[in-house]
Amino acid sequence: MTIGLYIAVIVVGYLIGSIPFGLIIARIVTKTDIRTIGSGKIGMTNVMRAAGTKAAVVSVALDAGKGALSVVLAWLILPDNPEAAGLIGGLAAIAGHNWSIYLGFKGGRGVATFIGGIAAMYWPAALVGGIIIFGLGFQSRYMSLGSISGSVIAFVYMAVMTILGINFLFPAPPFLYLIYALIGCIFVYVMHYDNIHRLMTGTERKIGEKSPSGPATSKTSLK
Repeated sequence: MTIGLYIAVIVVGYLIGSIPFGLIIARIVTKTDIRTIGSGKIGMTNVMRAAGTKAAVVSVALDAGKGALSVVLAWLILPDNPEAAGLIGGLAAIAGHNWSIYLGFKGGRGVATFIGGIAAMYWPAALVGGIIIFGLGFQSRYMSLGSISGSVIAFVYMAVMTILGINFLFPAPPFLYLIYALIGCIFVYVMHYDNIHRLMTGTERKIGEKSPSGPATSKTSLK
């Protein structure tokens, strides 16, 4: 019975994470498939290119919501072990976003969904990470840089609070949530490997730069 509940957490989290909100929103607004535009990804940056800022804001909010909802539903499915449930459900949602069953196991990079999961587990870390993501991303005009940095900062913040047991205004997050943040950071790094290479070589595309009509080799973040 318990094994069946864990499987249910994985399946529910994965299916929710697989919902391609960016693709849906861009298609509603522009009647086009954003997989044929810019980086070919379905996240905030490419939605912004295809459908504008308002559509991108809605897209990133829904992608983050997928992570948070998957964690909350995991708690409800496995109330006797909420920490393990949240860890598994959150990671399943990230996997669903990155390798969506609805898109032939393709998708995005999972940053917003990762931060959404943290928001459900320990929202102060998500707030700190989100500020870095958007602040650094828009200041430098490299959203990939902001995404990687913000994800790492969110993990570091949780690590400090968890390991030192700091209860500053809010209870310290449990260790299993720190494991979620660590694995999530690894997901983010791996999915941004090509961006990191381009950042190092100075060839990464900035926010606002004109995109080709088809999927480009330069890929941005929060997808």
